[in-house]
Amino acid sequence: MLFPDYRARRMRQSETFRRMVRETVLSPDDFILPLFVISGKGVKNPISSMPGHFQLSIDNLVKTAKEAWDAGVPGVILFGIPEKKDPLATSAYAKNGIVQRAVKELKNRIPDLAVITDVCLCEYTDHGHCGVVEKGIIDNDASLDLIARTALSHAQAGADMVAPSDMMDGRVAEIRDMLDENGLTHVPIMAYSAKYCSAFYGPFRQAAQSAPQFGDRRTYQMDPANAQEAIREVTMDVEEGADIIMVKPALPYLDVICRVRQEIDLPIAAYNVSGEFSMIRAAAQMGWIDGDKVMMETLISIKRAGADIILTYFATDAAKALNR
Repeated sequence: MLFPDYRARRMRQSETFRRMVRETVLSPDDFILPLFVISGKGVKNPISSMPGHFQLSIDNLVKTAKEAWDAGVPGVILFGIPEKKDPLATSAYAKNGIVQRAVKELKNRIPDLAVITDVCLCEYTDHGHCGVVEKGIIDNDASLDLIARTALSHAQAGADMVAPSDMMDGRVAEIRDMLDENGLTHVPIMAYSAKYCSAFYGPFRQAAQSAPQFGDRRTYQMDPANAQEAIREVTMDVEEGADIIMVKPALPYLDVICRVRQEIDLPIAAYNVSGEFSMIRAAAQMGWIDGDKVMMETLISIKRAGADIILTYFATDAAKALNR
């Protein structure tokens, strides 16, 4: 088809035509809202690097989740900030831990909301790494039981889904086995399968108080230069029992999302991470961009690349915009 016989602009001349031929459509159903929960009552600590987001006590967490639910967002993912940390992250799998209590309250107050929990140790260890540290090295196999115990405690508290983000080898199989052995075969796993060692996590680490106290996470999170390795990671998690796989971050890795979409037929999640969010918010506050339009263009790009689910700090705002 060549000009002038074919004129692509014919189908762009009105909003109605553009809607009729639109290839990718965003819906509030696509979103999961990340939330940070902390002990106390009436707590709403602003996260300076993430305008509009807060560390929330459980009472305020429920209010924020309800606002998202009322806007059409079907789910939230919880990140806990414990009162104490130690080398073995004991607060992560404590029966009365902050996430466990938050899950129970959310399911009591908003029963149909999908409550997902991030399963990792970094927020709960005094060294800030995602696994057990032995002689300055993150011990993969020694970490698996603690990660699985954390997932089990979340599921027993009522979490609808658990999401391991640690990037330890074999943790999906360990979690699946532990859930199944405890009668929780119905609880799905959303695995952070291709999680890159990214500089885009900076604001999150402030929010979750989870920065490593020494070194970095390059020995377990993926090298940003690698795409084929992501396929191996994803395939391994699928074989171990993951129900949803995730690529994180989203925007610098749209090519990885696309490649994974071509390789597997499970639902794909992508995490529109804190740095991506904060750059848009900061540029909008400076008047350099139209923040709402860039928000929507960003989210549609992630879905167009192949993501079925988008974890995003924009979730409530984007859902409200789509409902207008």
